[in-house]
Amino acid sequence: MSDALNELGATLELKRADCVLGWAVAFGELTVEVAPAGLTRFVDFLKADPSTRFSTLVDITAVDHPGRAKRFDVVYHLLSMYQNHRIRLRVQVREDEAVPSIIEVHPSANWFEREVFDMFGILFTGHPDLRRILTDYGFRGHPLRKDFPTTGYTEVRYDEALKRVVYEPVSLVQEYRQFDFMSPWEGAEYILPGDEKKT
Repeated sequence: MSDALNELGATLELKRADCVLGWAVAFGELTVEVAPAGLTRFVDFLKADPSTRFSTLVDITAVDHPGRAKRFDVVYHLLSMYQNHRIRLRVQVREDEAVPSIIEVHPSANWFEREVFDMFGILFTGHPDLRRILTDYGFRGHPLRKDFPTTGYTEVRYDEALKRVVYEPVSLVQEYRQFDFMSPWEGAEYILPGDEKKT
């Protein structure tokens, strides 16, 4: 399988040098680095070319690397049932940079791109209806960014007196935010089997 993936990676780099920045096979999977400007053309090529026929878009997601200049990796997973291959495409973008939508090639990308926008704040140019899909319309921030607070910014509750849902700023006591990073079993008076410590 690894030989077939290496051959596929080399073929894609040869045929589409305008789009492919690099590729690697790791853990039995092929990952191709794609230039943002060539993404739509490359996905269309992968779908239409008889030697690849990646006709199924499995997923689109992203990874946040806040310390990098190109903060986000937008990741596409494609499947070729004809060739029995899977491929991962990775596009690196800055926080202020948009990614071209691939809806024209894969209409199923619609909700995936909306989810990535909602969770990470990444914009997709050419998307017909880019709005939140998992969070509320008034939601502040993007929950899967590494700088998003785990407590969020607001809490939602139903107010019996007002008979409606209300949004309030999160207020936590400082003790809630302090962690000692100790195991919950530290200091326990009993020892579980296999937990005996060597002295």
